[in-house]
Amino acid sequence: MRQIPVDTSGATVMVAQPPQLKMRDKKTGQIAVDGDSGDNLMTVDVLFVMNGNAEVIPVTVTEPGISGELAMGTPVALTGLVARPWENEFNGQKRHGISFRAVAVTSLAAKAS
Repeated sequence: MRQIPVDTSGATVMVAQPPQLKMRDKKTGQIAVDGDSGDNLMTVDVLFVMNGNAEVIPVTVTEPGISGELAMGTPVALTGLVARPWENEFNGQKRHGISFRAVAVTSLAAKAS
């Protein structure tokens, strides 16, 4: 699968919604896990602000990749952020989009004070 590195050096990034377990199947409650490490996957919604534009994007990260208190509004660093285009077909409907994955989401709150 293609992965496109995302440069966050010129952006302001902060938590929009705290980390939540990523569900593989919401009907059964099955939690998504990383195929390589077996760690639970988490989703952190972040506000990504760059060049006067702001967008909330969900970022997937393994549970051990989350460090520090990630409350709403906390400035964070996204280590190893990549964008992955995806496409699927469900019930005859084609869908596509971009998902975001990071190696780590780290609170910058302690560094700011």
